[in-house]
Amino acid sequence: MQISRTASRVTAAVAVAGATVLAVSVPAFAHVSVQPEGTAAKGGYATVDFKVPNERDNASTTKVEVNLPAEHPLASVMPQPVPGWSVKVTKSKLDKPLTMHGEKIGEAVTKVTWTADDKGIQPGYFQKFPLSLGALPEDTDQLVFKAIQTYSNKEVVRWIEVPQEGQDEPENPAPTLALSAATDDHHGTAAADDDAKGGDKDDAHQEAAADSDGGTDTTARVLGVAGIVIGVAGVAYGIFAGRRRTA
Repeated sequence: MQISRTASRVTAAVAVAGATVLAVSVPAFAHVSVQPEGTAAKGGYATVDFKVPNERDNASTTKVEVNLPAEHPLASVMPQPVPGWSVKVTKSKLDKPLTMHGEKIGEAVTKVTWTADDKGIQPGYFQKFPLSLGALPEDTDQLVFKAIQTYSNKEVVRWIEVPQEGQDEPENPAPTLALSAATDDHHGTAAADDDAKGGDKDDAHQEAAADSDGGTDTTARVLGVAGIVIGVAGVAYGIFAGRRRTA
């Protein structure tokens, strides 16, 4: 009887432990998210990827809508072509015009919509949708993009809940882009290109100087050897001439 009770307790403990492991190992559902390719600095430009996973086993994702934040309009929004998808850029008039490169802009992109040309995102797969954005605002630490995902069975999932600091992540969080501190060079690549060009010029000057020094050294060596040969020849001639006179 004692052995039976002990076996029952061990079995129960193993069952509980197994259930716990399964509960821990079950992955959380993925959601639509946004990440920069590199950095997204305030006041600068960035290319960001909207990552859209397919969370259904019996349907594919056929349409993705990304709404840009109206409180922080962006003067430049350019989608990158995605094979198998058509893209539509929607613009709206701004209550307060933006200034970009000295010019006033009265409208901005408010929504980008991708529609699958064929089957879309199949179960078990995800797709990235790149956008070039700028200039990024300098008066906020993040941008919230509300997204809508449509499946082939007409199901619509709205990723529009704004995450709140200090609270648990909502069930359908909106994609949120964190902005890093502003840099001196907002465009990011110009200074690096200038530095690279400057470095190339310096290297070229150094190589030229090295070639010049090398050429000078070589010339000096040749002249030195020639002088020694001439000197030896002169001494030999003098000895030969002296012997002839003596004879």
